[in-house]
Amino acid sequence: MPRRFGTYHEPFLGGGALFLEVCPDRAVLSDANERLVRTWRAVRDEVDDLVGLLSSYPHDKEFFLELRASEIDAASDVEVAAWFIYLNRTGFNGLYRVNRRNRFNVPFGKYRNPTICDEGRLRAVSHALRNTELHCEDFAAVAGRAEPGDFVYFDPPYVPLSPTSSFTAYQKGGFGMDHHARLRDTARALKRRGVRVLLSNSSAELVYGLYGRGFQRTEVMASRAINSVASGRGKVPELLIW
Repeated sequence: MPRRFGTYHEPFLGGGALFLEVCPDRAVLSDANERLVRTWRAVRDEVDDLVGLLSSYPHDKEFFLELRASEIDAASDVEVAAWFIYLNRTGFNGLYRVNRRNRFNVPFGKYRNPTICDEGRLRAVSHALRNTELHCEDFAAVAGRAEPGDFVYFDPPYVPLSPTSSFTAYQKGGFGMDHHARLRDTARALKRRGVRVLLSNSSAELVYGLYGRGFQRTEVMASRAINSVASGRGKVPELLIW
C-alpha cells in the first residue's frame, strides 16, 4: 500500500482488518451486507448501549436458536449489532452464512466460555471509527467517490480454489465470476483516474487470468482458521494485486 494517500476506501469491509491496522485519518467504509454495516454503525455511534445489551446475553443454546430465528432486520442498529456479534461469537467456527431467504443458518458452536462482550475491543474500534463514513452499497460505488491520490483496498469473496470450496454466502445472491470481472473493471477505472488500488484474492488460475495486463501480482502465505476439515486449516497461498 502507498505510504501516503488521501482518503482510505474499503468497499468489502467485512471484519475491517486492514482498516483497523492502518487507522487512517479519513476513511469511507462500505459493504453490501446491510446487517454488517449496521453493526459497524452501532459500534461507532452507540457503543455504550451495545456493550450493555451484549453483556446481558447468556451463552445458551436455546437463547442462540431463539435469537437466530428473530426478525432482526426490523430492529434497531444496536439490536442488529448485538445479534450479529453474539451469533458470530457463539456460532460454529465463527462463520457468517445465510440461505437464499437471507436467514442466518449457522449451527450453535461447541465453545466452553466464549467472549460475547469484549468491551475494551468494542470501545477501541468505536474510537477508530470516529472519522469514518459507513455505507451499505455495491463495491463499484467507490468509483464515483474516490479522488486522485486516494487509496482503495478491495478484499472480495475469493475465487474458489476448487469446486468444493465455492463459499460466497455472506449475503443473499453470493458473489460469482461476473462480479469478479466487474471488480477488475472497477479497479482499472480507478487506476486511470490516479487512484491507488490494492486487491486480495485467491491464487486460483482464474484470478491470474483476470488480473493480467496492467496489474502486478505477488503471492503471499495467509493463515486460514475456518475450514470444515481441520487438516485444511493453516497457511494457504493468496495473491496481492495492484
